Amino acid sequence: MNDSSEEPRKIIIDEDWKSQIESEKEQLRQQEIEPGSDADGDGDGDGQNPAEELPPASFAAHIMTLATQATVGLGQIPDPEKPNEPPPVNLPFAKYMIDTLVILEEKTSGNLTTEEAAMMENITHQLQMAYVEVSRQVGS
Repeated sequence: MNDSSEEPRKIIIDEDWKSQIESEKEQLRQQEIEPGSDADGDGDGDGQNPAEELPPASFAAHIMTLATQATVGLGQIPDPEKPNEPPPVNLPFAKYMIDTLVILEEKTSGNLTTEEAAMMENITHQLQMAYVEVSRQVGS
């Protein structure tokens, strides 16, 4: 996907965001949490922030989220509330999610690492093949 004849990409860094981040970090350092207070501010008193349980945001995590949604639409992930029932198939939703991944692959072409580009190509190909297979099964 990357053409070796292309010019190297230039990275433009906006210095304003750096100073804003440093300012926010300093404000956080200066805030003192009083003993017995709800440290995470969610009102449940457990001191744990639900966001701490989430993986860090990344391009790969976003792609995997979209791919998982497409897989759900293809009926390949069972509903945890109905484990004894076959998962429902929603082909229009699966197609929409796969098309979204294809658009992202096209729009990010040339801006991804080799690993990210390979991941995108592999995931979209696998989902497209699964879509064709599920379409055939549903049609018969």
